[in-house]
Amino acid sequence: MGIERALPDRKSKQLCELPNDTNTNSKSRKNRRRQKKMSPVQRLFDTCKEVFASAGTGIVPPPQDIEKLRAVIDAITLEDAGLKPEMPYFRMNASQRTPRITYLHIYECENFSMGIFCLPPSGVIPLHNHPGMTVFSKLLFGTMHIKSYDWVVDFPSDTPTIFKPSETVQTPEVRLAKIKVDADFTAPCNPSILYPADGGNMHCFTAVTACAVLDVLGPPYSDPEGRHCTYYLNYPFSHFSVDGINVAEEERKDYEWLQERENLEDIEVVGGVYSGPKIAER
Repeated sequence: MGIERALPDRKSKQLCELPNDTNTNSKSRKNRRRQKKMSPVQRLFDTCKEVFASAGTGIVPPPQDIEKLRAVIDAITLEDAGLKPEMPYFRMNASQRTPRITYLHIYECENFSMGIFCLPPSGVIPLHNHPGMTVFSKLLFGTMHIKSYDWVVDFPSDTPTIFKPSETVQTPEVRLAKIKVDADFTAPCNPSILYPADGGNMHCFTAVTACAVLDVLGPPYSDPEGRHCTYYLNYPFSHFSVDGINVAEEERKDYEWLQERENLEDIEVVGGVYSGPKIAER
């Protein structure tokens, strides 16, 4: 920028230009040195601040910004975040009824949040949604099973996709969803990106081995703004029969019914202290 700004102001005497060029080159070298010293977590913060500058419910950053943030997240390692596989977060305690999951809070503001989930073997983050949010997840180490869904909103039938059981059943309503991903992933692997309406906005994490997941949300959950975290139970397509909704036999495995749940006795998430590189809010 310094060079571009100087071009229109060039003077006829070359000697007057030389000091400006020298200063510009010096500043450029200093900037490059600063970038080399910048921690990956700081680079992540700076990029999130830029990409989510106009964050809001349902607002998806432009494709070029999505790619920029994806590349920054993809480059982050477990060590960059100050973590090691032998840390207690990743071990199962025999006295625990369910595997304890630790969340390391890195940063949160009204536009985005950054954090790391640490899971011991068999740890589960139950199926949940991300309403109106764009979510980046990066598996930092280990093997994890991910199952994700998108709501069915254009099902070719005369009946809505929301099904309310009869009063005699006394169960919450269920809604049809299509399975987006149902597979094991082992680090290193590409980050996953979930969008407000597609990409697998609802997902479940199950630790096949001890693992860690970097999570970036834009914008973060906010009850006052209607971005509630809702958990779900999932049922095979054949579990419910709904008039007007028919799926070919060979495609039924791709659809499931999701039902809101309130009882979360099968999960224990505790907060941990993030001990990685500090972030400078500039």
